[in-house]
Amino acid sequence: MTLQYFNPGKRLVGVVLGIFLFSVLAFFLLIINWPQGNPYTLVKVSIPKGSNVADVSRILNEKNIIENKHMFRIAVWTLGHDKKFPAGSYTLNGARSNYQIIDQLVHGAPNLKRVTVQEGWTLNAIAAELEKVLGTDADDFLKLCKDKSLLKEWNINHVSFEGYLFPDTYYFLEDQHPEEIMETMVKEYHKCMTDSLRQRARELGFNINEVVTLASIIEGEALYNSERPVISAVYHNRLQKGMRLQADPTIQYIIDDGPRRLLKKDLKIASPYNTYLNMGLPPGPINNPGKESILAALYPLENDYLYFVARGDGYHAFTKTEGEHLKAKRKFQKVRRKARREEKLNKINS
Repeated sequence: MTLQYFNPGKRLVGVVLGIFLFSVLAFFLLIINWPQGNPYTLVKVSIPKGSNVADVSRILNEKNIIENKHMFRIAVWTLGHDKKFPAGSYTLNGARSNYQIIDQLVHGAPNLKRVTVQEGWTLNAIAAELEKVLGTDADDFLKLCKDKSLLKEWNINHVSFEGYLFPDTYYFLEDQHPEEIMETMVKEYHKCMTDSLRQRARELGFNINEVVTLASIIEGEALYNSERPVISAVYHNRLQKGMRLQADPTIQYIIDDGPRRLLKKDLKIASPYNTYLNMGLPPGPINNPGKESILAALYPLENDYLYFVARGDGYHAFTKTEGEHLKAKRKFQKVRRKARREEKLNKINS
């Protein structure tokens, strides 16, 4: 039989070690749950891209969300999040302690801003909207729109991204980089321009830039989807007959104070985009067309129409001969004169 001897020294070491570990654990739990005196129930905070722990603690301190930057940094390190702060704009909800603040910054969804790009908007219009909603510098965005390396990288065979920023509703971070915004829109364009549509373009003898250019003109003319394939057919018919397109939206694109009613002198502006002076399609898109206009450009409705004119109600009158066109034009001018008289009367009576 082996005798067991009690070793008081060994037991003491175990007790001391246990007390030490408990103290360390208690210390870190205290640090993690340290109250930071955040006076806000809801508070918005923005974390710039590339921010480190020191940057984040400074930002939070300046907004009075945390009082003790040192305790905050230790808590971040303890929780293992020192390299996990995603950039973005966040709303902290009831975040009083280190743990609550860190948890919401690391795991919370960033605030996103909704940006709607309308069909037919130009690059200038898109840049202005991004500046209005996100604060993105419009001039910087427009410079990127002509960046040759980006055009090559994203497989756009044109001198700018005009025509290739797909109209849709997007959600971006307030401080989203302009290049990331552009990439998102171009990716949507590429999703739209499928292999089957590219094949259809080849069947028509068009390259992709020509398709998007025609689609942009249709976008500038049509208000209703039902008319897009009809308008497309007019332009296809004129191209096949060697006629000038004489598309008003291309003139609106080159005047400085548009959109407005066009004057005769506008039709004489020397520009490769002036389809009243030049044969064929202009050198590139005049806006950013939506899917319906792209489809219309590729699938025109078969007809013999060569002319169309606005009716004054959003729709157009389509004709086959110049004589019919002039008659429809005079009819529209009567409608317009009548509308002007009514407008004047309303002003007088109001």
